Amino acid sequence: MNNLAPFLWFNDNAEEAAEFYLNVFPHARKLDEVRSKGVGPWPAGKIATITIELQGQEMVFLNGGPSYQLTPAFSFFVRCDSQEEIDSYWDKLIEGGKPMACGWLTDRFGLCWQVVPRNIGQLISHPKAMQAMMGMIKMDLPTLEAAAQAS
Repeated sequence: MNNLAPFLWFNDNAEEAAEFYLNVFPHARKLDEVRSKGVGPWPAGKIATITIELQGQEMVFLNGGPSYQLTPAFSFFVRCDSQEEIDSYWDKLIEGGKPMACGWLTDRFGLCWQVVPRNIGQLISHPKAMQAMMGMIKMDLPTLEAAAQAS
């Protein structure tokens, strides 16, 4: 187990969210779960926490109730090697969610993701590529590459 892992607060659907992400990312796995034995705020048998690993990143999800919500102030950055990979992650993660801008989306659980080319920093160091990205919802790698070349 990693010494450092995001600990994310979900209302009451942490298990559903974990199962969804386990199906989106290859080589993902469930590491642990804690089910209530009737002590605390959860009914007996309900997941209190579930720990998963996505792309080597451990994360813990809590069924914490409605007191706090996920926000775009925290997002996962998904680096992709091709437009096909961008499209694949985007299409899966956006299902039931909503697009934002510049490769960002909020999934159906309220978690934000940035689905970007692996070399996004290098690409947007070119002013025309940065300008192109600012007008995008989902990343368009060929357009970014062309804009970077034109700078």
